[in-house]
Amino acid sequence: MNILILGGGGREHALAWAVKQNPKCDRLIVAPGNAGIAAIAECADIDILSGTTVVTFVEENAIDFVIVGPEAPLAAGVADALRAAGVLTFGPSAAAARLEASKSFTKEICDASGAPTAGYARFTDKATAVDYVRRTGAPIVVKADGLAAGKGVVVAMTEDEALTALDDMFGGSFGAAGAEVVIEEFMEGEEASFFILCDGTDVLPVGTAQDHKRVGEGDTGPNTGGMGAYSPAPVLSDEIARRALEEIVKPTVAEMARRGTPFQGVLYAGLMIKDGAPRLVEYNVRFGDPECQVLMTRLGAQALDLMLACAEGRLAEAQVNWAADHALTVVMAAEGYPGAYRKGTAIRGLDALPEDSFHMAFHAGTAERDGAVVATGGRVLNVTARGASLREARERAYAMVDAIDWPEGFCRRDIGWRAL
Repeated sequence: MNILILGGGGREHALAWAVKQNPKCDRLIVAPGNAGIAAIAECADIDILSGTTVVTFVEENAIDFVIVGPEAPLAAGVADALRAAGVLTFGPSAAAARLEASKSFTKEICDASGAPTAGYARFTDKATAVDYVRRTGAPIVVKADGLAAGKGVVVAMTEDEALTALDDMFGGSFGAAGAEVVIEEFMEGEEASFFILCDGTDVLPVGTAQDHKRVGEGDTGPNTGGMGAYSPAPVLSDEIARRALEEIVKPTVAEMARRGTPFQGVLYAGLMIKDGAPRLVEYNVRFGDPECQVLMTRLGAQALDLMLACAEGRLAEAQVNWAADHALTVVMAAEGYPGAYRKGTAIRGLDALPEDSFHMAFHAGTAERDGAVVATGGRVLNVTARGASLREARERAYAMVDAIDWPEGFCRRDIGWRAL
């Protein structure tokens, strides 16, 4: 098969790495890709937000299967354009992608399907939202309704933090994403990520993970897109996963189908777990980043077979073969992230790192310039390792981190601390 993956981050490097191991993959193209992806696949610089452009590229390159990595092309309807052109595609329609693209839409679906989630209110003007915060008090959660690259959520522990978040969102800090705001009750418990493939009718759980959102050790400081992750997540026991599937995921999938917008792709349910009961924090409609890196490290070549079964509507006959292993990824970020950071700094030592099914440095924000790998983003590398235990995976990952020569980068040194 000729396969195209859309995206250029750590998630797409991990997807490409897993897909490449499957003998069904003959030719692999990633658009736009990055310096790490270029070592294992062809890269193509095309506009992945334009359905017309992507369809033309697919036809010119005789692509058999397209995997859409990030949320932005999904929200832009690229999967719709591909399916309309008869192209086998992994990823939901724009209508179904609203489960991530609109927080208020997700709440509406939860209300209709009876899925347990936080109490909430939605606002389109700042004054009413400010009154609500003052009446409700803190802690409270303020969310930009639309897509904000993983940064549009503020868990405000004080009233002032919540009011500052409203100033930012209604002031345009998140562009159109902040034109509408959802304010939720603060849920106590432990968060975990549950990944489920859906083909519009059937569902298949494909893994659990836990990521570390805050920039500082001990889960302190501002939220980020994720500073590290590990899989499996011990807090998401078999019984809690079963409850989440029956009480949250299946009712959601049924409600989406009832509305004529069946969900096909991967549904990432962010869950808050307290006293053995899961509640939905939010949905994403693609693999998490950096959770995808630990899932793909554990799944390997079968990831392609599972995504094909999903796209072809054959999930009822598919099954996941899990090894009794653990994986952990450490995000190396540019100094200053998630605030202002420098681009263009050189990263050395990558060539000497081990690359096998137990060690992999996935590139998230890199490019090659004059023969050197340079940082081009905030989150730059996802240093990932597998082991028989989480402790072993962590030791291997940090040994790789320590071998990388990048003075302008930093990472958290405590990834996996909750489970360990």
